[in-house]
Amino acid sequence: MRLTVGTTVIIDKDYTEEGEKYKSKVVDAGNDFVMIDYPVQMETNRTAFFMDGTQLLISFIDNKMSFAFRAEVTGRVNKGIPMLKLTYPGDNQLIKIQRREFVRVETAIDVAVNYAGICSQFVAEDISAGGIALNLGDKEPFEETDIVTLNVVLPYVNDDIKYVRTDAKAVRIWEKDGRRIASMQFLDIDTTDRQNIIRFCFERQLKHRNEK
Repeated sequence: MRLTVGTTVIIDKDYTEEGEKYKSKVVDAGNDFVMIDYPVQMETNRTAFFMDGTQLLISFIDNKMSFAFRAEVTGRVNKGIPMLKLTYPGDNQLIKIQRREFVRVETAIDVAVNYAGICSQFVAEDISAGGIALNLGDKEPFEETDIVTLNVVLPYVNDDIKYVRTDAKAVRIWEKDGRRIASMQFLDIDTTDRQNIIRFCFERQLKHRNEK
């Protein structure tokens, strides 16, 4: 088991507007569960209290590699120290991530592009927290190096929807299988928006893995 006693874990509470991060340590672990001490908010160092059923995104480092998995709070235990009990999907369900902020996933999501006062609709080829690739079709609304405003729709597995609005730069326009693709780099993207994209990419990675 990769997640062992003493491992430091970073916790994202799904769908918070603030995109808060928490830190904790593993104090016990089994095949389908993990016990952690009460998490603390990384900016304020205040102890966090999560209700049963709270959905979490857990990441940790093992042997210089980063891994992530989804977990649910299932209870509390006090054996000298207060602990939270979380579900653990097993090592085979862990997502290996080289640079978590820039995990890129293929996904066909809707994107509105505003350039020079004209708004055009496109479908994404892929997305990461660093940028997005758009299928241009027969439209040529902008050129390489142009800066545009994007409105990206992020549909989550729980039917929640987030909208990301950010400026982006067209760093490359190229062809793939006869289709014209524009690779866009996000510019000064909001921290909460970046966190929402990271969560979206993780969900899509897990979905693609389960479908295989």
